[in-house]
Amino acid sequence: MCGVFGILGEYSPHKAREALRLLSHRGRDHCGIVEKNRLFLAHQRLSITDAHFRSNQPMTRNKIMISFNGEIYNHNALREELKLQGLETASDTEVILAAYEQWGIECIGRLEGMFAFALVDGEKCYLVRDRAGKKPLFYHYGKEAFYFASEIKAIKPFLSSVRMNDEALHSYLSFLAPAPPHTFYEGIEKLEAGEWICFENGTITKHRYYNFLDRLIPTLFDRQEALRQIEGELHRSVAMRLDTEAPVAALLSGGLDSAMICAIASAQGKKLPVFTLGYDEYGAYDERHNAAITAQYLGLNHTEVIISQSDFNTHLDTLLMHMDEPLNDPAALPLYLLMQKIGSDGYKVVLSGEGSDELFLGYRQYFEYFDIEKAASLHHKNWLKKYFHSHFSMNREWEWYKRIFDETLLFRTSGEKFTDLQQNKLFRRNVRDNESLRFLAKYRSEFEQSGHTDPSLWYSMIDLKLFVGEHFLAKLDRVSMAHTLEARTPFLDHRLAETVLSVDPILRIGEGETKTLLKQIARNYLSDEIVDRRKKGFSNPYMEWLIGSNRIELIREVNEKTGLFYPDELDNYIDMARRGRFKQHVWGLYVLSDWIKRELL
Repeated sequence: MCGVFGILGEYSPHKAREALRLLSHRGRDHCGIVEKNRLFLAHQRLSITDAHFRSNQPMTRNKIMISFNGEIYNHNALREELKLQGLETASDTEVILAAYEQWGIECIGRLEGMFAFALVDGEKCYLVRDRAGKKPLFYHYGKEAFYFASEIKAIKPFLSSVRMNDEALHSYLSFLAPAPPHTFYEGIEKLEAGEWICFENGTITKHRYYNFLDRLIPTLFDRQEALRQIEGELHRSVAMRLDTEAPVAALLSGGLDSAMICAIASAQGKKLPVFTLGYDEYGAYDERHNAAITAQYLGLNHTEVIISQSDFNTHLDTLLMHMDEPLNDPAALPLYLLMQKIGSDGYKVVLSGEGSDELFLGYRQYFEYFDIEKAASLHHKNWLKKYFHSHFSMNREWEWYKRIFDETLLFRTSGEKFTDLQQNKLFRRNVRDNESLRFLAKYRSEFEQSGHTDPSLWYSMIDLKLFVGEHFLAKLDRVSMAHTLEARTPFLDHRLAETVLSVDPILRIGEGETKTLLKQIARNYLSDEIVDRRKKGFSNPYMEWLIGSNRIELIREVNEKTGLFYPDELDNYIDMARRGRFKQHVWGLYVLSDWIKRELL
């Protein structure tokens, strides 16, 4: 992929170039810079589409400039629609500029792909993020200038001081990652998925140009027709992401999502080389055996990457530096090392399976929530409400039932980690019950105003927005771009997503089996053994490694200096993590502690 960087206003050329150098890992093929009075626009290029130097960026067309990170998969179709003749490049970048000339900023509604770009048109500077949030873009409006970049690290040098954003902290503890527009750095914000902003004459305006709900009308009520359309969209999505001359690989776990991507690619005549993680010392987490069966079934060249405690100790600090801010995902380090191997083997593009679970209801807990929702219809529940209020438990199921009896929102993303009540017991400041709902309020309001009522649609929508868009995709971008590798996610194609979410919820839920629609399609390509495997998830021995390295003590060390949390409650969490409970809670506290020590102490 690429790195976008720019400054509008007064700047030091030397300091701007030093900040840009912090993004060099995002694109080592070329560094382009435009320096003008009160404008610094730059680009670190990973050349994928039209690798010729003529497509280097920033690119200018009729005085309009762009620094673009991403891939526009339908750029050739747009060329034909625009009847473009005599373009100087074969790149998708030039097509964006031509589309903007024709349709203005509304052109983004015609782009299919993943993208984040800065477009400068006279006094206007547009920043744009794609529909699913696959590509990031951050910005800061300071005293002297407006700054923007693909990663926070390139903006941080322009802050007058580093202060923690309390809103980011609370949303991180609640939902694994800061909710937009927040970042952990006070003064630095991020674009939301499906949003553009315009900076002009010192004013920032925001506009949401895409919302899944605006496109969703249940239209697929026949199971066979739904399966036919979904399968067709899967083929189209994978084919678009394979249409490149750059070498392409794929991730392969023991699960269905990555297997389906590889199976469809194989059906299209593309036998992708695949890469799988393994842990010699921890067989319970190892998926190599199942992945090898899938690879052999599809006839794929299969590489296994083994990770150890030593790798954890060696690379964790570097990984956390690449992440820029706390992100509670224990899979980040294994995935970082897997991407390192793929990049070192010469691949520029890798396909990954994010989004499938959220679209096809692949999490078992979705169905647990469906059942608990039914408790809201109980006529005699006051005594239950009183019982739950007087008998606190740290177990999440206790919190779920309490919400039902309190008649408040039950499902708050699959990434919900510390509930408000858990935070209140942990924090030295008061956290009110349901306080974290403010981060979901606008999404819930949009859902209720849309006229949709089925819980499954809310589950998918809010998970795609936050759990995927701000958590999984943030991780995927940082760990892949750390090794100058472009990650593509076929399941998050917006046309595929709209098709799946337009299926009658009764069909999408089925008889309570996870991924019922995807599994039926998969039987056309994969064996029953592969399709019917129990979901394992991208698990790894992160807590064993954290304890084995004694890094876990950093949590107490930092808390002694900050006083953020009650020591006894913190000890309780750490003790439970040693016994295999609340592990991700504690991992999140470790990642947070590492950032605080590095940035604030």
